[in-house]
Amino acid sequence: MPNIIAMIPARYAATRFPAKLMQPLAGKTVIRHTYDNTVATGLFNQVWVVTDSTLIFEEITSHGGNAMMSQRPHESGSDRIAEAVADMEVDIVVNVQGDEPFVRRQPLEQLLQVFNGEQGQQVQVASLMQQLNNAAQIADANYVKVAVDLQGNSLFFSRSVIPYHRDKNAQPAYYEHIGVYAFRKQALLQFTQWPVTPLEAAEKIECLRYLEHGIPLRMVAVDYFGVEIDTPEDLVKAEALLLQG
Repeated sequence: MPNIIAMIPARYAATRFPAKLMQPLAGKTVIRHTYDNTVATGLFNQVWVVTDSTLIFEEITSHGGNAMMSQRPHESGSDRIAEAVADMEVDIVVNVQGDEPFVRRQPLEQLLQVFNGEQGQQVQVASLMQQLNNAAQIADANYVKVAVDLQGNSLFFSRSVIPYHRDKNAQPAYYEHIGVYAFRKQALLQFTQWPVTPLEAAEKIECLRYLEHGIPLRMVAVDYFGVEIDTPEDLVKAEALLLQG
């Protein structure tokens, strides 16, 4: 059996919503919801929070969780977890974003399945997407869109509307990229050796670095995944969703 671990990169600072991971959400902090729900999936040999913050470190470890401090500053979550797994004996690393408190087993199980079998041997990186049906969300630059080929491989990620709906008789599907990734360890380590690429710099979307080096991401379409906490308004939505559940 492959050794599969989940790493949750957790940076304290956030441009749009400072300290968002330590915000209270239905009785627990956002980061603890993410960690506890990831553990509860039962899919991983280990789950770790990797952080630059002693507050986040202590929040996880004081409640019996696994956390480690980054040894140096990092530009991206992928860089942060690559440092953490460099000396670990691991086959597949799943990057669960710290601001995704609605982690569930089924989407992550679907994500891991693409690495199985003969065809799965070709997959180096995989990620999740969900269909967008709201015109305002499709147009919103905070929603990263992804276009895929007929096999589900990523063609492009953008904050712009892709595809452009020129032919009004066509019925294109619009997908939001959910920032949950699964990597073969070597693909993740290779990512960190490459400098930031031009499209990545322009869009501020780190997975474009893979595409610019010719490595597609195998995208997995899943049903509703939850609310990503990017703004105070998202926190309100998340609270309402948890109270409903």
